[in-house]
Amino acid sequence: MTSLGASARDLDAILDSGSLRVGTTGDYKPFTFLDDGTYEGFDIEMAERIAEKMELELEFVKTSWPTLMEDLKADKYDIGMGGISRTLSRQLEARYSHPYLTYGKTPLVHADNAGRFASLEDIDQPEVRIGVNPGGTNEAFVKENIEQAEVVVIESNLDIPPAVAAKDVDVMITDSPEALFYAHNDDDLAAPLVDSLFTKSQLAYLIQADAERLQGTVNFILESMQLTGELDELRIDHMLAK
Repeated sequence: MTSLGASARDLDAILDSGSLRVGTTGDYKPFTFLDDGTYEGFDIEMAERIAEKMELELEFVKTSWPTLMEDLKADKYDIGMGGISRTLSRQLEARYSHPYLTYGKTPLVHADNAGRFASLEDIDQPEVRIGVNPGGTNEAFVKENIEQAEVVVIESNLDIPPAVAAKDVDVMITDSPEALFYAHNDDDLAAPLVDSLFTKSQLAYLIQADAERLQGTVNFILESMQLTGELDELRIDHMLAK
């Protein structure tokens, strides 16, 4: 059995500390993006609003996709935010908030190649180069589904869309919100298959396995924001914002 690691701060300890520690990668637009020392994005603003509603200061903790679970279990942060997919393997080691967005895997390609890639079969060809960042669900999808195409590992997720735009790689397999964001903001990029996604998944916030009361509180806030329309307003602001 996998060890749960360090004990989570309970809700009373978080409230007594006066701060909420949010782990985020800072490399996944439009959810989390570290720009000149400042975090931006949908989930960054969500973190700010959750902390404000809990009357807490907000402390961002830098993590990475390969160390996301390790850092959570080591109690380096209270809640992981930033486009984190719900997966069974993560659920077995931690817990999630309610999902806040449904999405799927889809290709991001150069606009010149929008008609070239009409299926996963078109992408999985020996002459195609696929850019992936290590440690996340994008890499896992490529490992499970790509047999012939060349896989090019690029350490930072933020560097892959520019590589597609420069034609250094042909394809990035990513989540539909990210593909739409980049295609909307860069005329050299396209997301031709967003209406026929390869998978369907959900995004949620990652919480330590023994932090049930924190999970309940975050879920309460999400439900309230959905009820008032605040959540939908933020989605519109960030998902297609220039």
